[in-house]
Amino acid sequence: MRLMHTSDWHVGRSLHGTELLAEQEAVLSGLARVVREESVDVVLVAGDVYDRAVPSADATGVLDRVLSRLQAAGAKVVLTPGNHDSARRLGFASGLLTASGVHVRASTGSLDEPVLLADEHGEVAVYGLPFLEPEVARHELGADVARSHQAVLSAAMDKVRADLYFRPGARSVVLAHAFVGGGLPSESERDIAVGGVDLVSPAVFEGVDYVALGHLHRPQTLSPRLRYSGSPMAYSFGEAGQRKQVWLVDLDATGLAEVRAVVLPTPRELTVLDGDLADLLADPAHEAVTDHFVSARLTDAVRPADPMRQLQTRFPHCVHLEWSGAGTRDDGRSYTDRLRGRDDLAVAGEFVTHVRGVGASAAERELLGRALAVADREEVAR
Repeated sequence: MRLMHTSDWHVGRSLHGTELLAEQEAVLSGLARVVREESVDVVLVAGDVYDRAVPSADATGVLDRVLSRLQAAGAKVVLTPGNHDSARRLGFASGLLTASGVHVRASTGSLDEPVLLADEHGEVAVYGLPFLEPEVARHELGADVARSHQAVLSAAMDKVRADLYFRPGARSVVLAHAFVGGGLPSESERDIAVGGVDLVSPAVFEGVDYVALGHLHRPQTLSPRLRYSGSPMAYSFGEAGQRKQVWLVDLDATGLAEVRAVVLPTPRELTVLDGDLADLLADPAHEAVTDHFVSARLTDAVRPADPMRQLQTRFPHCVHLEWSGAGTRDDGRSYTDRLRGRDDLAVAGEFVTHVRGVGASAAERELLGRALAVADREEVAR
């Protein structure tokens, strides 16, 4: 049996306010091509199907079309909710979906009830663990379970292993959404720490043939049978240059046979540019990235006027801007020191210098003075 391990689709996510639904649908629909070309039997989605608990109508439409394409390509689908999803909403109509080969495993109470599949070697039991928020899950898993991710996942895996005991010879796969020790985070994951404790030991997952992990957005291998697929797209500029992928997992008669990566296409690359505004607008070296999502770090000594509008004339998909010029540097004085012995106009003038990198002009100082005088009169009138 061949499985495709994916996770962290985050359907409906944006990049610095720019909608990504078109890019997401392109990448996720491309999974159907991998299903056909690689003869994939089952697609696994290990949490964070949506980016928010209440997804938009457009986001649900994308997921509907993607699942339909995967099913039409010949694969069954097993998916679980992550910390971004609402398990109850994602689990709606799961009974009906099962009949079409889409298995949504969203209930903590039934996490030890596997999706049972079969090939020429016998039975494969796929256990979908929804994201287990410790304070909630501990009461569903047992009164003596501690309030930590380690404790609730240990209790969940004990239930999985207990069920496997009665399935001799069955090969086993677990989907889990967690921060497992040894994994490296990216900038785009939401923190799932509870009281500062979020790490889960890899030893928790002993006793199964393959563990399909979700939550961390970079693909990585913790052990041959314990892996993160990563997100199918980059969701932060810290992931610029990462090659996104899925894992193809082959099971033979004895268990895990082989795992290999399939690189996914990138609908629009992410690029970080540094330099003066004039250089970014004119340098021919940047011609190759004009259609990328761009984050610009401006180094101009003086904050430029309306820099985003200017950048977008050359980089239409520039979505993020920061200025690291001289005016942002702190001179080390406290707020009290900045105010001591200064009137309101002097304080306002220093603020302009701090923010913009150059002091206010004579005309600007006159305008500031008039504004402060009006404010003083209104304060006295009160």
